[in-house]
Amino acid sequence: MSLSWRARRRWSLVLLLVGLPAYVVAAVSLLALIERPSIWIELLVYGGLGVLWALPFRAVFTGIGRDDPEAGTDTPPHEQP
Repeated sequence: MSLSWRARRRWSLVLLLVGLPAYVVAAVSLLALIERPSIWIELLVYGGLGVLWALPFRAVFTGIGRDDPEAGTDTPPHEQP
């Protein structure tokens, strides 16, 4: 069962406002536990972690920026009275 557009929109907001900051804190805390590598390796690790967090949530973020496909309006919003 897939999520509706409205549910995906709400979950994406929760993920961005709560999940992403928590992930950043966890990633920085875990990397602080190890000895600091060279700046290039550190940048690669942070870049990889920056992309890695979004991969499981691709389906949630798909189509969020578009209008609701389930709304079923016949006329575009700018032509409505």
